[in-house]
Amino acid sequence: MAGNLVEIKDLHKRFGEQVVLNGVSIDVAEGQNLVVFGKSGTGKSVLLKCMVGLLVPDQGDITIAGEKVLTLSLKELNELRKHLGFLFQSAALYDSMSVRENLSFPLIRNFNFTQGEIDKKVERALDRVGLLFAIDKMPSELSGGMRKRVGLARSIITEPKLMLYDEPTTGLDPITTKEISKLIRDLQAELKMTSVAVTHDLICAQIISDYAIVLHEGNIRYRGDLTQLTLSDDPFLKNFFSSEVFEDSYGS
Repeated sequence: MAGNLVEIKDLHKRFGEQVVLNGVSIDVAEGQNLVVFGKSGTGKSVLLKCMVGLLVPDQGDITIAGEKVLTLSLKELNELRKHLGFLFQSAALYDSMSVRENLSFPLIRNFNFTQGEIDKKVERALDRVGLLFAIDKMPSELSGGMRKRVGLARSIITEPKLMLYDEPTTGLDPITTKEISKLIRDLQAELKMTSVAVTHDLICAQIISDYAIVLHEGNIRYRGDLTQLTLSDDPFLKNFFSSEVFEDSYGS
């Protein structure tokens, strides 16, 4: 049985008087895909930033692939980050760089690959997301869905152990949302990745999740299989999944 790739214990984070995380504990097994739900301001993105060391929690422990994140030096943290992928809400492409240059950048910055090795990795990553033909296009020439695919290709170019997604389908129509979500699921299976995805999008969550948690007032209010949560008679869950998630998913 696979062990846990991610272990988060009693995580606390506040900004001034605002308590954002109040004792959050999560285990994610190798190969498992966790979806994190919650209303705006409930700490979903803060959780991801703590995991990669962009924010320091006030209390708690974070272990990723056996490494105690909060005790790592900057050099050690940067080494760990080489094995993590992060897909931002906006895809975070450099507008002044071509698709090829966007994908090459993290390889040039963080590794010592030859130009030939970089070219092969870029082409392979773009082929995986069905965009090899766009290798020399600029981001401004791409649709929203294509930009997401390029962002995904850049995130998986190093074949990371852990992928973190921050609202991966925001702003996409339902058809494109399904395409991107299925691509995420297929790539995770192919590359044997583990993932934590923050989303409001029920379509995406239904396709990629193995289990889900709902953050509320700094705590994990619920956790379990997504179907179990969406069909629950609990008043909070019924209200949350009928309004918050569906409105964001379908634009109603």
